[in-house]
Amino acid sequence: MTSVITGDIIKSRSIDNPKLWLETLKNALVKIESDASLWEIYRGDSFQIEIREIEKSFMAALYIKACIKSIKGLDVRLAIGIGNISYIGENITESQGEAFQNSGETLESLKKVKQNLKIKTSNKQLNKELNLYFKLALLSMDRWTVNSAEIVKLSIEKPNTIQEELGKLIGINQNTVSRRQKRANLDEILELNSMYQYKVQQEL
Repeated sequence: MTSVITGDIIKSRSIDNPKLWLETLKNALVKIESDASLWEIYRGDSFQIEIREIEKSFMAALYIKACIKSIKGLDVRLAIGIGNISYIGENITESQGEAFQNSGETLESLKKVKQNLKIKTSNKQLNKELNLYFKLALLSMDRWTVNSAEIVKLSIEKPNTIQEELGKLIGINQNTVSRRQKRANLDEILELNSMYQYKVQQEL
């Protein structure tokens, strides 16, 4: 069993210099998965990445969103698919199986309902539960400012670093780090990640 995230950048054409978000996206994908055969950017602003440890797929989606929203005016649609893999191609877009179908189909459905994060697995009850949590989390995540996204990104990259040290890395004080993390609802979103890890490990 594996997990696949399929996504596309929202309002990518509004950025005069596409290299800005393209480099940010590439760096995010490399950070998540160093094996370049497990991710690909295609059709300009679409991408796909396989996360073989399924419990890490929500955190990967969270990280991608934080990276992209750190660029003013941009956001990202993300569809997590979990399932079996039936064929491994030379690159990820040639691979096939339930995980890829679930992810691809879910991304298409997101465009219709104008929602930015959704999951599909073989467990319908789990899908229903997790997608409700995602919908609630998006009330905060979709409203992240550049500063909020930046602090979420940094907090994920350096999970064991204290606020004071995080602040030094981006030139702000500890109190400002704390305020930005609270505005981003980071603690609650990390709680959601813990619950997600438990659920997918127990129910899939």
